[in-house]
Amino acid sequence: MTAPVMTATALARHYEVGGGMFAKPQTLRAVARVDFDLYAGKTLAVVGESGCGKSTLARMITMIEEPTAGSLTLDGQPVVRARWPKLRQDVQIVFQDPYGSLNPRQRVGTILMEPLAINRRDMKKAAREEKAREMLGLVGLRPEHFDRYPHMFSGGQRQRIAIARALMLDPKVLVLDEPVSALDVSIQSAILNLLVDLQERMGLAYLFISHDLSVVRHVADEIIVMYLGKAVERGPKADVFAAPRHPYTKALLSATPQADPAARKERIKLVGELPSPLDVPPGCPFAPRCWKVQDICRETRPELDLPAHAAACFFPLKPGENATDAVLSEEDFNTESLPQTD
Repeated sequence: MTAPVMTATALARHYEVGGGMFAKPQTLRAVARVDFDLYAGKTLAVVGESGCGKSTLARMITMIEEPTAGSLTLDGQPVVRARWPKLRQDVQIVFQDPYGSLNPRQRVGTILMEPLAINRRDMKKAAREEKAREMLGLVGLRPEHFDRYPHMFSGGQRQRIAIARALMLDPKVLVLDEPVSALDVSIQSAILNLLVDLQERMGLAYLFISHDLSVVRHVADEIIVMYLGKAVERGPKADVFAAPRHPYTKALLSATPQADPAARKERIKLVGELPSPLDVPPGCPFAPRCWKVQDICRETRPELDLPAHAAACFFPLKPGENATDAVLSEEDFNTESLPQTD
C-alpha cells in the first residue's frame, strides 16, 4: 500500500469557556484523540450528530486552528505552525454554504484567480486567467460564467465555483465540510458525481464530513463515527454499513431512510440525556443512552482497538445483533437507558 498523504495521531482540540472573577473556566473537549490516515484517490468520511466535533476536526486539518494535542503530518513532514503558509496550498476546503463562501462583490474569474495571486506571485496574470478558465470547464461551467457575479448562479453552480477555487492551487487533500447538505437532492447527486470524477482525475485525498449516511454510502471508502468529540468506530464503508460494531453507529444507521418501502429494518430511538460536552462522563460517553451498558462502561473509557474495523466499546455488536437482543441483569436494568424500537 502507498504511504498516506496525511496522518493524524491523537489529534485533540480543547477550548477554555466561561469563567470570571470568582469562577475558573471550564474545558470543552471538542475533539479528543482522533487518529486517521488519508490516501491519494481515497475518501475518509467523518460522520456524527451536530456538535460531535466534525467541523473542529476540519479546521485543524486545514490549519485554521492549531491542535491542543497530537500531531499532523503531510507527505511525511510535520505540520507545524511555522510551515502553515506553505502547507495550506496542499490542503484546501469546500464549505457547507455555497451562498456565504463566495465574495458577492467579486466576479467569478477574480474569485478563482485570487488563490494564485496570493500564493503564486511569480505567475503572470494571463497564466492565472488561463488556469481559472480551464478549471471552470473542469467543474462543468461555461466560459461566459467567468465574468459573472455569484448572485447570478444557483446553489449548485455556486458550489461548483467553490470546488473550482479549492482546486486552483493543485492541492493534495480536499476537506469537504457538508458540501451538499444545503442543496436540493437532485443537485446533490450531480455535485457528488463531480467530486468522484475529480478525485479519479486528480488523485485527491478527501476528508468528507457529513451527518447524512446516505451521502456517505455513495462517496466513502472508510468511515469514522464520532460522538462527543471522540471516534467511537472506524472501518471500511462496506463493513460499517453491513455490520456496525458500536451501538451508536447502529442507531445512526437505523435512522437512515431506505428507498425500498417493503424492506424491514430495526428503527432505534435513543432515549436518555445527551451528556454535556463540558461534563463528559468518566466512562464511555455513550453509556447514558446505550442499551448494552454495564458497570465497566460507566467507570472506564473504551479505546479503539487495532483491527481495521474497530469500535470503542467493551461489548461490541455481533453481526446481525439487534438492540432488542441485549440481555441486562436486574441490577443494570434501567428503562431510561433502553432504546425504543419499531
